[in-house]
Amino acid sequence: MERPGIVFLDRDGTIIEDTHFISRPDDVRVLPGAAEAIARINRAGIPVVVVTNQSGIGRGYFGADEYEKVNERIAAELEKTGARLDAVYHCPHAPDAANPCPCRKPGTALFDAALREFNVPGSRAAFVGDKVRDVSPALPFGGTGYLLVTPATTAEDVEWAEREAQTVASLAEAVDRMLGLTDAAARR
Repeated sequence: MERPGIVFLDRDGTIIEDTHFISRPDDVRVLPGAAEAIARINRAGIPVVVVTNQSGIGRGYFGADEYEKVNERIAAELEKTGARLDAVYHCPHAPDAANPCPCRKPGTALFDAALREFNVPGSRAAFVGDKVRDVSPALPFGGTGYLLVTPATTAEDVEWAEREAQTVASLAEAVDRMLGLTDAAARR
């Protein structure tokens, strides 16, 4: 597989612990190995873009200021390992089954915007997340999806990914596959 031209990451459950509607910077916990994996993507010269659903804003659980403070904390934590995010896109809307928002994953509006901003074709995009909605946008773009299998991942999501994407145990494993690395020595 060709190295990706852009890597899309989900935030909660992929980069940080998913605490459901996180609104306090002090609650940010970067997942083990996530910062190092992101730093490896950075060193490869590939843009790292977060696309995240943040319905807590639309539901009134927290405001845009709290959301931004959490993002600032994430950036500061990643920076300790030499990692950075090149852009962060979020959907602030609450889910509406009757009238779905085009920017709420699995909608593709935010991915479209990022692909335009970074001038990368969707076929060269990698999509990593812990839910099908995070990686299923790979299909319409012709990109590659990597489902991060966690204890919270449903059996249905794993079955889907085994057919349509790839399953991985960690963000580091996804990065190994993206970069074509097969052993620990090659990660340096």
